[in-house]
Amino acid sequence: MISPTHVQTMARYNAWQNGSLYRAASSLPAEALTEDRGAFFGSMLRTFNHLLWADGMWMSRFTPRVTKPEQAMHGALDRFDSLAALKPARDVMDENIRQWAGEVSQEWLDSDLEWYSGAAQRDMVSPVWFCVTHFFNHQTHHRGQIHAMLTAAGAKPEDTDLFLMDENA
Repeated sequence: MISPTHVQTMARYNAWQNGSLYRAASSLPAEALTEDRGAFFGSMLRTFNHLLWADGMWMSRFTPRVTKPEQAMHGALDRFDSLAALKPARDVMDENIRQWAGEVSQEWLDSDLEWYSGAAQRDMVSPVWFCVTHFFNHQTHHRGQIHAMLTAAGAKPEDTDLFLMDENA
């Protein structure tokens, strides 16, 4: 249902959008990032932490390059207490995602993924293409929340439209 080229494009989009959000967030005072803004995880910083955790969880299922996060989801919300502490880990994850995307094959995308889901509390089996689609959709969903919080706080993240992504992103 999706191709390796699609995965590579979405990996580039992920890194481009994360860069935009982190640049915009760095223009705000630290307390603006930790303020509860009524989003699912409360603050921008907690949502950034969640995204890094979830990316690590999915990537650990997709490739041995990434180790499964040690914390449970809610325990990871406060793993990094500042944007400055979080950013290097985000950069490493984004590079891991880009490298993994460059290695994805159509054969793998057409296979099934088996894993234990802590959220569902059971073993799961789904087509890999479906899991990869969820992975990128999940990122977009939470980045959209962060984008809205940043905008409301007066920061100016870049546009999010996929077709506006520079080919060199």
